[in-house]
Amino acid sequence: MDNNFKTLDKQEVTMYGTACLHVYESGTEKTICKVSEEELITFKRINNITYACTDNKTYQTTKDFIVCCPNGVIGICDLKRRGKQALYRGEFKIHATKPDKFYLINTIELEEYLKGVVSNEMPYYFELEALKAQAVAARNYAIKPRTKVSKSYDVVDSVASQVYFGYNTETKEGNKAVEETEGILAFYNTEPILALYSSCAGGYTENYSYTFSDPDSKQFPSPLKPYLLAKPDNKDTVALNREENAFNFYTTTPETYDNESKYFRWTREWTRTELEDALKTNLPKQSKTGFVRPEYYDNTNFGTLKDLRVVRRGNSGKIIYLDIVTTNGKYRIEKELVIRRLFTKNGSALPSANVVFVIDTDLDNQITNIKAYGGGYGHGVGMSQYGANYMAKELKK
Repeated sequence: MDNNFKTLDKQEVTMYGTACLHVYESGTEKTICKVSEEELITFKRINNITYACTDNKTYQTTKDFIVCCPNGVIGICDLKRRGKQALYRGEFKIHATKPDKFYLINTIELEEYLKGVVSNEMPYYFELEALKAQAVAARNYAIKPRTKVSKSYDVVDSVASQVYFGYNTETKEGNKAVEETEGILAFYNTEPILALYSSCAGGYTENYSYTFSDPDSKQFPSPLKPYLLAKPDNKDTVALNREENAFNFYTTTPETYDNESKYFRWTREWTRTELEDALKTNLPKQSKTGFVRPEYYDNTNFGTLKDLRVVRRGNSGKIIYLDIVTTNGKYRIEKELVIRRLFTKNGSALPSANVVFVIDTDLDNQITNIKAYGGGYGHGVGMSQYGANYMAKELKK
């Protein structure tokens, strides 16, 4: 993707190799050219023709170009990852998608791909056993992503799949975790699992069903995955699907595996007007997901906020259904990510949907302020990364 992770489509890209770069024509495997170390080559797509341009020659094809650097890595000019020049193992395909656009697809061995993932998805200074758990989860996800959105590629390099920033962001700690788990996958009933993970579950993970919709049918809650169930860090913690239990849990700081995360507990606060403005801005965007009912596109018709009613919570206290009640109607919101993206503060979404609301009113029973108390960061399904690090460090698991 681009530097802002907004698009995959490209019209032009300039590359170089840290050693001699080889360019082939896809399908025929015909050698187009060889480019010396650090020499630039620019690929362009114009009117159904893909061009490869060096300082002294231009080549063209109606097929795809393949670029490899057998004795080095490939650099993408003007592309940064974690503030560094983007460098990649493997090879690249310049894959035409439109008359004037192409995808830049990195074809790479799985274990080498993982080296560009592990230290970007989990802090490299976490315990080795936690990094190894991350390596296994990332390996599973590469093989079995939650959604397969294109026939052209397996995963993207952003949080839409899992973060892959390439060679220049690898660390010795992350690479060791990959190497010590080489080939290891997690299975359930002979099938590789969907190995989900998030930064911090807040002390209680959630059922897959109550967090994600089915990728194909869009059904929500989605079908159960028996290996992705809600589970508290402390076995004595009661289910948080009742409002009172969720409030007691997320307005306090019980001892859990996740306490070291800065997002273990957090708060957000709005005046009524601030929250109304955020909702009027965000409801049209989130209506496009299909999980706002009725859909809302006219931000002049919002009315005055009257209530926020939690209709249903998961076992972790994660909101599954929420009603936003105004003087002009009621909107039923489904799914944690949609809820998080509605309740923005200074443009930032809620860290999680493990949240309880405290609403202040005046003498006329009009809302004046809304405060959110929450816990965790991310969807909270599967492995909690901070939880895994605590278990590795303190429990030696």
